[in-house]
Amino acid sequence: ADVIGNDLTVSIASQSGNFQLNVMLPVIAYNLLKSISLMANSMPLIADKAIKTFKVNKNNIAESLGMNPILVTALNREIGYEKAALIAKKAYKEKRSIIDVAHEETEISVNKLKRLLNPSKLTKGGI
Repeated sequence: ADVIGNDLTVSIASQSGNFQLNVMLPVIAYNLLKSISLMANSMPLIADKAIKTFKVNKNNIAESLGMNPILVTALNREIGYEKAALIAKKAYKEKRSIIDVAHEETEISVNKLKRLLNPSKLTKGGI
């Protein structure tokens, strides 16, 4: 809460400057340094209590990713926008994976769908 308050103080103090002259510069510097100190001092606690014990649920991530409607964007070239939108809506409504619904609704093989809808490749562009 202190850091958020300091941020607001810095924002308001920054508005007082004219022609690169700001009489509030000491207030800005003080609050900025105070916030940096508060956040830096909290890092060991965050590292020990949160990050160190963090466990990734890979199954949940894979399931959620497979059901994400954005994947159908890659199908636009193959089946067109309208059909892709219908697949996205149906998968979302029925809580099913995009690949399952796309295979059911199109003539595209599961292997080709897996290749087209590979999230890792989609992040690189150049579909």
